Amino acid sequence: MLATGPHQDAAARPDYTSFYAAFSPADMAAKLSGDLEAGINVCVECCDAHVAGGGIALEWEGINGERVSLSFAELRDQAARFANVITTLGVQPGDVVAGMLPRTPELLITILGTWRAGAVYQPLFTAFGPKAIEQRLQTSSAKLVVTDPTNRPKLDDVPNRPQVAVVTRSGSVAAGDIDFIAALKAASPDFAPVMRKGSDLFLMMSTSGTTGLPKGVPVPIRTLLPFRVYMQYAVDLRPGDKYWNISDPGWAYGLYYAVTGPLLLGHTTTFYEGPFTAESTYRIIASHGITNLAGAPTAYRLLMAAGLEAAAPVKGQLRAVSSAGEPLNPEVIRWFRAALDAPICDHYGQTEMGMVVNNHHGLSHKQRAGAAGLPMPGFRVVIIGPDDAELGPDTPGDLAVDLAASPLFWFTGYYNKETPSLGPKYYRTGDLAELGPDGLIAFVGRNDDVITSSGYRIGPFDVESALIEHPAVVEVGVIGKPDPERTEIVKAFVVLKPDIEPSDALAEELRLHVRKRLSAHAYPREIEFVEQLPKTPSGKLQRFMLRAREKQHH
Repeated sequence: MLATGPHQDAAARPDYTSFYAAFSPADMAAKLSGDLEAGINVCVECCDAHVAGGGIALEWEGINGERVSLSFAELRDQAARFANVITTLGVQPGDVVAGMLPRTPELLITILGTWRAGAVYQPLFTAFGPKAIEQRLQTSSAKLVVTDPTNRPKLDDVPNRPQVAVVTRSGSVAAGDIDFIAALKAASPDFAPVMRKGSDLFLMMSTSGTTGLPKGVPVPIRTLLPFRVYMQYAVDLRPGDKYWNISDPGWAYGLYYAVTGPLLLGHTTTFYEGPFTAESTYRIIASHGITNLAGAPTAYRLLMAAGLEAAAPVKGQLRAVSSAGEPLNPEVIRWFRAALDAPICDHYGQTEMGMVVNNHHGLSHKQRAGAAGLPMPGFRVVIIGPDDAELGPDTPGDLAVDLAASPLFWFTGYYNKETPSLGPKYYRTGDLAELGPDGLIAFVGRNDDVITSSGYRIGPFDVESALIEHPAVVEVGVIGKPDPERTEIVKAFVVLKPDIEPSDALAEELRLHVRKRLSAHAYPREIEFVEQLPKTPSGKLQRFMLRAREKQHH
């Protein structure tokens, strides 16, 4: 299909191969206001540096449709007020401040004000219960938690909890808590940013903890360099874009690339406080004039499920769409081209390293549906075997980062924990991938998700992608079910479109569809129709929960 409308400038993009070869981290560092050795402040980089341009930092829409714009100048003053509030409470540079807030202007003020004081911001997702909160606060020894009246009761059950500040527009806060808005109003809008070094932390993240307890991931300030590379060359964020990353800043993709990344470039970011629905998403794309969209495949599959009619009003409006969190099914890519006239690109990364393998919107290179793309400039990404030998094309192995040849790799290990994945030569991601003859890297699955059946190794993603092509299917999760004869058989849990009735005939149709699309050994011998699939709060499919459920039933 010929590109039309906003996508005709492909020829103007730099060639990936020559750009990658000539890439210099020093050029990226030169774009910073501060210096990673002599002194830098993340609030200055993401706010003060852009005040003179007179631009807007945040376009916010609330649950009831109310809208607020916050300029870089206003954000700087509010961040300074918050920095004054927390230093008065005894927060020192390097201390942790946690935020458990929905996507509101106060969330952004909390994050930027924490950085201005030289402190470290820790995200707490608003769907967390007391146990998840307690575990994360214990890891970080946070000195303060900023929350709202809806989430405040969860902290009552957290032992040794830190000081609490509550954002409320009506009513008073409990005795002992700080009234965020009143404290901000009373504080001075002047606060000299505390200078730090590139090796100092500015974020304390947690892994999503699919197995075992989540681990703390300390993020140093020098990570601003790869964040910038991702925003410029993978997301291709340009001055004329209206950008919306629908991921929640309670998680890595949202905090790295809905908050830090766009503000670092002096670009407006968009927050919508309400829950995800296809209807609200299309409405915001239309009413805010969004041209550059980022999010997770879960959200994109739900946009697909809403059908062509829902997509029609914004067809041709989106110049670039980026997807991260789990692999992007080829059917979604085709649908976005046809229904929205929008190129959607798959990107791969982890909390531990940010995004590192992308189909780059801003660089010209080959793309293949189902492949995560090519290593981001500043990283050398390889496929290795158990003995650390690098593997050639068409051989699945561990996706790994070559530490000696990746100047922008920043992860130094989990917080106060051993990190066996980080060896002297490679960082092993724990994901299985393979190199195509075209040089593109394709994701096969988490190491523990891969299915072994009759001697074959089957990636669940391929089977899921084939099933999603069927018009009756909205979502699917595929696992290996223990089988005495074949070691494991492929089992699919399928969510159907609302108007479709499950039946044995449909299950057989789906089996044959996959068999025809993939191979005789990779089709699901068992299909179970379900209402919904288990997911992390950030929308990632939890296949280990499906496996646990299967064990329980048998």
